Amino acid sequence: MNTREVAEIPTGPVPVPSVVAELAKGDDITPVWENELGGLTFRLDARIGGSRYVKWVAHGTPEIDLAAEADRLAWASRWVRVPRVLGQGSNAEGSWLVTAPVPGRSAVDTRWLADPATAATAIGHGLRVLHDALPVAECPYTWSVADRLARADERIADGEGPGDWFPEHRHLTVAEARGLLDDAPPVDRLVVCHGDACAPNTLLHDDGTFAAHVDLGSLGVADRWADLAVAAWSTEWNHGPGYDHLVYAAYGVEPDPERIAYYRLLWDLA
Repeated sequence: MNTREVAEIPTGPVPVPSVVAELAKGDDITPVWENELGGLTFRLDARIGGSRYVKWVAHGTPEIDLAAEADRLAWASRWVRVPRVLGQGSNAEGSWLVTAPVPGRSAVDTRWLADPATAATAIGHGLRVLHDALPVAECPYTWSVADRLARADERIADGEGPGDWFPEHRHLTVAEARGLLDDAPPVDRLVVCHGDACAPNTLLHDDGTFAAHVDLGSLGVADRWADLAVAAWSTEWNHGPGYDHLVYAAYGVEPDPERIAYYRLLWDLA
């Protein structure tokens, strides 16, 4: 099974890490998300009103760096609406990030799963807002092809292969896939990319307009197609086929098949 397809809202009991219980200080704890690497997000609801969110990941999960995400959120918050950081820390069991809530519902909330065209449009528009607002010249973070290829090589060395990839790429051998990634297309437009522009990380207002972004742990400078290709692809995973064109249209760009194919393969391997 492709373990990259199991990020979801938990449907069964979720063990609460001890630090999350300590941070709650008696507030109600509700698990709201589990990603494909085992990272958990909880909502803490105070009995007198108000809520906070806690992301937690076990120690030794290199793909998730919550300290780096806290830094990126603080930087990006000067220009765009993202969660405000309330605290961050780590211990021998894992690391955590506490943030304030932001208005909106995820594009994979049941409301927007029932209205995929609105969700896809908001995803595309929200990505354009992010790319236009964040200043490349002032960004201290990168999400470069070179860095991501290094990660792809690490995963290949660890034994990952076609069985771990999405169906679109499973016909390739490891050598074929890695060879295709050596031929990166020229950069179309450098922007500060979200880094994980999948549908769940866009929030919508109740009127269907874009509200905010969450989960910016990989934010950094890259070609805008590194975000666009995956944002549109993710509508297929979450809303079904036939809505990717709405992402591109709302962003204001025509689909670029070469860059879409390249950055989807890079996403899969890296």
